[in-house]
Amino acid sequence: MKKKYFLILLCLLCSLFIYLFYRTEKTIVNEIFISLISFDSYTELKSGIKNALPLNEYIFYSLPEGLWVLCITLTSKFLFLKVGKREINLFYVPLIFAIGLELFQLINLTNGRFDFWDIGFSIIFWVIANYLIPFKETRQNILAPFNVKSFICILSYLIVYLSHVWK
Repeated sequence: MKKKYFLILLCLLCSLFIYLFYRTEKTIVNEIFISLISFDSYTELKSGIKNALPLNEYIFYSLPEGLWVLCITLTSKFLFLKVGKREINLFYVPLIFAIGLELFQLINLTNGRFDFWDIGFSIIFWVIANYLIPFKETRQNILAPFNVKSFICILSYLIVYLSHVWK
């Protein structure tokens, strides 16, 4: 269990690094970071990091979404939501959520740019999380009992908000 959460934390930190230093300063997470260190310090730091570690645009545009899908799939793959007598397995939700966000971008219901690469990275990382990373856990209803696993899963979804771009 600890290996799983270490992997999740590592992936989220990698995504955070990419968002902070390779994406627009208009994302919520960057706005928060800039308010902590100042815009001048931020631009200087960002410039230095980008010069020291140049990344391909597919890496800094699509990898964070793929890593997020990996994380949220790992946190939700053994969870379900009970609605009446039906159980909805949550391991499909990250893939549906990621593709849904891209489709919303395509039809301009949300900020951002539709990108097939984002969908491709999401699918690849979803497959990796579901079929190639062997974590054994007992199945659990996400809401009953509401515990640390439930909280981490829901928090992982809320992290998507931090990558939202201010208009």
